[in-house]
Amino acid sequence: MPLFGKKDSGKKAKSKDAKELNKQVSIEEKYNLHGLLGTGAFSEVRLAESKETPGEHFAVKIIDKKALKGKEESLENEIRVLRRFSANNFDVNSSNGTRLTHPNIVQLLETYEDKAKVYLVMELVTGGELFDRIVEKGSYTEKDASHLIRQILEAVDYMHEQGVVHRDLKPENLLYYSTDDDSKIMISDFGLSKMEDSGIMATACGTPGYVAPEVLAQKPYGKAVDVWSIGVISYILLCGYPPFYDENDANLFAQILKDYESVMDVHLTGEFEFDSPYWDEISDSAKQFIKNLMCVTVEKRFTCKQALAHPWISGNEASSKNIHGTVSEQLKKNFAKSRWKQAYYAATVIRQMQRMALSSNNSATGYGTTSANTQTGNGNTPGSSETMDVSKEPTAAHSETAHKLTSLNDTSEPTEPGTSSINDTHNHQ
Repeated sequence: MPLFGKKDSGKKAKSKDAKELNKQVSIEEKYNLHGLLGTGAFSEVRLAESKETPGEHFAVKIIDKKALKGKEESLENEIRVLRRFSANNFDVNSSNGTRLTHPNIVQLLETYEDKAKVYLVMELVTGGELFDRIVEKGSYTEKDASHLIRQILEAVDYMHEQGVVHRDLKPENLLYYSTDDDSKIMISDFGLSKMEDSGIMATACGTPGYVAPEVLAQKPYGKAVDVWSIGVISYILLCGYPPFYDENDANLFAQILKDYESVMDVHLTGEFEFDSPYWDEISDSAKQFIKNLMCVTVEKRFTCKQALAHPWISGNEASSKNIHGTVSEQLKKNFAKSRWKQAYYAATVIRQMQRMALSSNNSATGYGTTSANTQTGNGNTPGSSETMDVSKEPTAAHSETAHKLTSLNDTSEPTEPGTSSINDTHNHQ
């Protein structure tokens, strides 16, 4: 049966992905669902443990069908994109059955459906958020930033080769795989991603501060919007504050759009600067790299491959000077969790696993029915205006950021099916 019980009225099933949802076996037959990791408007994320392989953990995103009614295509699109990088997806053009996966992209492993809910079994990522780890480090250099950006570029380049545009790259969607010092970085949250073959992209969607000028101008756009976002992230990684900022979104967008309409053959960037003293110790190569990523002229903006070939990434031009003091101070000042306005309820994976280990004799019956307050160890309830400070502990890869689902409201401007308007998203500054 198609997703959400839709009937086929003589036409082709709307989505192959929808039909592939596993409705023959219930998720409870394969997994023990444990503590709450995060909540959103229409969904929650829970820690799950495999019954076949005890001790193997996953993140399960549970979507309420009734709450999502009328916006089903948003979920279908997310599943369609995630399946492109699924461990069960093979390259049909490969003679040796190469899997279409990437080590820096969080994977969708399985999908289930019952009458009330859809379940997405995802790879569990426990290493915490990008900025938190930088602040906690004792030393941080341009070379460290270059290494991070290279991983992001490689993953996004792979996505682009597969015909997927992420459309919402930002630090909150970049998570460490584990708590190991040498952990890789992972790209998560594909709620606004789009397949290029699904039609022209023109909807203004994403997160203020990271969105490309052509998106704000409501012009048709493509893969280059992701490169712009990586440029913004690169800028922040080297100074600790964003290139564009204003409390008023209209003014913020004006900064990003500066010179866009008048650009012809001139290589211009948006209205941002490399301010002294914060950029005094940063190499010219790094600055040039960022300018190439944040070029207002789409045709002159670097592709991921061009960025990967830049000497700041592929050569030895990234400085080894310790910039941790300045960067961490600015990150704490500009990106404190209390100012990110994240409307989700988070709990730590480590704490969940510790409790599971201590109460293993109750794991088959207890955790799936215990209240969220008990599982997370504080008195906040899901949806509370207060959020748990998890800056010192690893978080789940799929703790919901609210703007993905809560902003799927009707807008005055036409939007692509299953997307949200930029004006409905949260400004994290």
